[in-house]
Amino acid sequence: MPRYARAEREALADLMLEVGPDAPTINEGWTARDLAAHLVVRERRPDAAGGILLPPLQGYAERVRLRIAARPWSELVAQVRRPPVWSPVSNPLTDEVANTMEFFIHHEDIRRARSGWQPRDLPAGLTARLWRPVALLVRTRVRRFPASLLVQAPGHGELTAGRGGERVRLVGSSGELVLFLSGRQRVARVQIDGPAALAERLRTAPLGL
Repeated sequence: MPRYARAEREALADLMLEVGPDAPTINEGWTARDLAAHLVVRERRPDAAGGILLPPLQGYAERVRLRIAARPWSELVAQVRRPPVWSPVSNPLTDEVANTMEFFIHHEDIRRARSGWQPRDLPAGLTARLWRPVALLVRTRVRRFPASLLVQAPGHGELTAGRGGERVRLVGSSGELVLFLSGRQRVARVQIDGPAALAERLRTAPLGL
């Protein structure tokens, strides 16, 4: 069975070594070093990882992340590349489910911050795998969008969301939809059909965590 999470992790680690710790990402204010430290916290510091989602823990999580970010770059990337087997999100039972989207997104966070980038030609199996979390992103990120929103990935399916009213259609490959719905709208190659004001509202909505 293809291991897409592992392949995206390896590609991300290779790219990190290529571009260096000070390379920009599409996450405002974050460098490749910041991103690497975030991933290490997520996988190796369960005491702090909750701060990624829970506001009361964010201060502690950020202090831990900054300490980890100060480690030598080669050590930091090595920890991204080889997660511990005991990690709740990266052990052999959870890795593919928990990390395929995560590492695809963060791989693109660095790729698409570089000049001249183009979307990758993804394996069919990876595009199919990335369609699965689109449903969760639709439910959590655009459930209350003030329109009748139709989300389509040709060849994979379609989903509906929103509070009703005028129709807006969001179309793209599953990978591009994952990026768009996780707050990376400005670099996601998608098509939006509908009233101009609603399309602009969707492009600028705070969809990230």
